[in-house]
Amino acid sequence: MFPKLVMIVLAAALAVGIYARPSGGAEHPGVYVVKPADTLWSIAASHYAGDPRDGIWKLQQRNHLDGTTLVPGERLVLP
Repeated sequence: MFPKLVMIVLAAALAVGIYARPSGGAEHPGVYVVKPADTLWSIAASHYAGDPRDGIWKLQQRNHLDGTTLVPGERLVLP
């Protein structure tokens, strides 16, 4: 009886582990490393749908950027 119970518990734990997914709030934002030719406009245009100006504003707000100057190797958090 005991080995059968252990197998059932292990199978249930495995099933929960396989099908468990993080909720939307638990996901980590992406990080983008700036390349030499990148601009805020090009990053926003490639990562956000719609008007790139909205993407630029989001990038500036999330990364506490005062202007539009980027340095190659700089890491930007993508909101």
